Amino acid sequence: MSTYVYGIAPADRTLPEPIEGIGDPPRPVRTVRSGDLVALCSDAPAEPKAKRRDLLAHQHVVITAGAAGPVLPLRFGGVAPDDATVAAMLAEHHDSYLERLKALEGKDEFNVKVHHDEEAVLHLVVAADPDLRDRRAAQRAAGGGTHEEKIAFGERVARAVAEQERTDAALVERTLAPYAAAAVRGPEDTGRLANLSFLVERERREEFLEAVRALRQENAHLREQVTGPLPPYSFVGTG
Repeated sequence: MSTYVYGIAPADRTLPEPIEGIGDPPRPVRTVRSGDLVALCSDAPAEPKAKRRDLLAHQHVVITAGAAGPVLPLRFGGVAPDDATVAAMLAEHHDSYLERLKALEGKDEFNVKVHHDEEAVLHLVVAADPDLRDRRAAQRAAGGGTHEEKIAFGERVARAVAEQERTDAALVERTLAPYAAAAVRGPEDTGRLANLSFLVERERREEFLEAVRALRQENAHLREQVTGPLPPYSFVGTG
């Protein structure tokens, strides 16, 4: 039977018994060892599917194992032909895995997604540009202006908002990066100006979250969504 892999940990990591993984019924989690490493594994379902129950089970295994120390978490869906293949993988990358585990010790991931409050950012960009202020005032005085004037004004505002998005994305990263050991940019997403993951030392967690709160208070046109602490999925292969 194929082997499903949740993550990689030091060989002295002990797991609570029993711990259940993905599948229906849930597969019991075991360890596969090579040198100073173990892989957290279970038998794999015939076709692992990203159903809510299995996604949560995968996350639970990683978080439970990570409570006692660092874990290199694998993303959902990692399947090897058998335990021997997993052991060979550990042996091949043994030293680099140990190095990453050391780098992640005592740290968690926080994901920060930021978007604009649409009404607030429109007010901000118009108020900051004298020409836009004058055009808006002239259009209002003329009862709204011509169709062409409205289009031209809208295009100018759209360019100003796009520029503000770039400015604010840099601001968020510049403001929060000093409170983290590392930062990476996530996939771009329509409607968001920033999708950033930060690797944060646990003793600096409150500092980091306070910096997020201060950013929100000082920039009323920004809306932040913070998720964490999380297993450091975004930092398994960095550094």
